[in-house]
Amino acid sequence: MPGTQRSVTLRFMAAPTDGNVRGRVGGGKMLEWIDKAGYACAAGWSGTYCVTAYVGNIHFTRPVEVGDIVEVEARVVHTGRTSMHVVCTVSSGDPRDGELTPSTQCLLIFVSVGEDGRPIPVAPWSPQDDWERTEQERAIRLMGVRQDIEADMERQHYTDATESCRETLRFMAAPTDVNWGGKVHGGIVMRWIDEAASLVASRWHGGPSVAVYAGGVRFYRPLLIGHLVEVEARLIYTGHSSMHISVHVRSGDPKTGEMAATTHCTMVLVALDDDWHKVHVRSWNPRLEEDLALQEHAKKQIDIRESLRRPLPVARPHADGESPTSAPAESSTASRR
Repeated sequence: MPGTQRSVTLRFMAAPTDGNVRGRVGGGKMLEWIDKAGYACAAGWSGTYCVTAYVGNIHFTRPVEVGDIVEVEARVVHTGRTSMHVVCTVSSGDPRDGELTPSTQCLLIFVSVGEDGRPIPVAPWSPQDDWERTEQERAIRLMGVRQDIEADMERQHYTDATESCRETLRFMAAPTDVNWGGKVHGGIVMRWIDEAASLVASRWHGGPSVAVYAGGVRFYRPLLIGHLVEVEARLIYTGHSSMHISVHVRSGDPKTGEMAATTHCTMVLVALDDDWHKVHVRSWNPRLEEDLALQEHAKKQIDIRESLRRPLPVARPHADGESPTSAPAESSTASRR
């Protein structure tokens, strides 16, 4: 019944097919899990089909290993007229001891849509405990911050007038990418984003890297099965060990060749050596006007993220009053270096 299912928890084992080339679960796969759990939660609350509108401020604090038990909990923490704000927490651990440690937590926004694809109202949600009240307050505060981030992102220009390291993936959206509404699943799009960003990071660094942050993931329009897809990733800033990469996703009917923006976000990856230790990455020192402007944009985004920093994840207390699994302090590898 709409307005009654406040949360959803997915529980499964991380399979070998979920691993990256180094045998660990990459950020793209975790983003896919997060979006699926968030969708299930939003659809359960609204009783309708939902679309992902925004995903923000995702810090990957610890890796998920192939063979781990994974738990992805999604909880509604705020509703608008047609929107639902959902907090997703990913925890994982060795199935032999059953202890799960939080890996990441983020806020997603879904919009309820009717059969005609237009937004429709959802049942209002209200907090029932201190954790939910705190998370609702945070969700409301982030609405204003998100608008500032989006406005700053929209002011930037991305043309061919660049000397930056960049890569573009081009392919057709396959039937296996479909979601329950016949469109490409938002989690699949985020996995593509991670793959393109990882390609740029590997090319620039010349070695392995790991995603530590994804933010400002804005979905502008649906991506259809059978459409031609372009995922363009471009290096815009480097820190001591971090590479900040802006990624644009475009799609369109291959018969016309006309492409339109579907998604835009920022990924931060950290350079690693072969033993998985963080290492220095060579600096990107832009000279052209557009590259310099994007470097300043990246620095501004870092300052905004720092203002939102808190220990993550913040777990919801157990119903029986037991203390939740302690969470590690948020990784600082995405901060300016």
